[in-house]
Amino acid sequence: MTNYYEILGVSRDSSDEVIRNRFRALARDAHPDRVSDPAKKAEAEARFQLLTEAVNVLTNGQRRKAHDFDLDKGAGASTFDPAAIAKVYLAKGVKAYREGDLATAFQQFDLSVHHWNKDAKALHYLALVCSRIPGKERRGVEAVEGALRLDGENGAVHREAARLYLQVGLRTKAERHLQEALQRIPEDGEVQRLASELKPPSENRGLLGGLFGRKG
Repeated sequence: MTNYYEILGVSRDSSDEVIRNRFRALARDAHPDRVSDPAKKAEAEARFQLLTEAVNVLTNGQRRKAHDFDLDKGAGASTFDPAAIAKVYLAKGVKAYREGDLATAFQQFDLSVHHWNKDAKALHYLALVCSRIPGKERRGVEAVEGALRLDGENGAVHREAARLYLQVGLRTKAERHLQEALQRIPEDGEVQRLASELKPPSENRGLLGGLFGRKG
């Protein structure tokens, strides 16, 4: 696999400042605008793109940890199993979530999804923790939409979608997904709480019998 430390020529313990300074020095020489030969320009563009990708990964805390994990897992692409790595992060995230450590749980779920975005459970957990951390709501919406594409019959996923859409001000979408959640898990206490939050108190009576009266 690609080793971004080797691409930039820095050590694995280099600070963000060292990495950015090294990138600037290399980028000045490798910039495609410095090349006039059309045959070499494409090569220069590819090199510059690789340098940019390297600095973006290594100066992002979560992406750097994921890259370090991949490097430690093994150099051979044939042994690299992103789904297996994602399961490791997912298990760590579940443990942290159950212990009430939401920051660590978010980090682990996000890394899990970064490696393998086809696991509805990981996406659901990421959405779940995002709905409980201020400022993470938009990331949660992205995650829950991914989970819905993979597991659209899961009432708990629709519940988190309703919660997150309500948090970001998309009330109509929140109502629609709450309807779906009520059809699948009508006795769920959190679903009922969301129903009360979405409707004025005077209209809560008989809510489970016909929520909102429309599909909207």
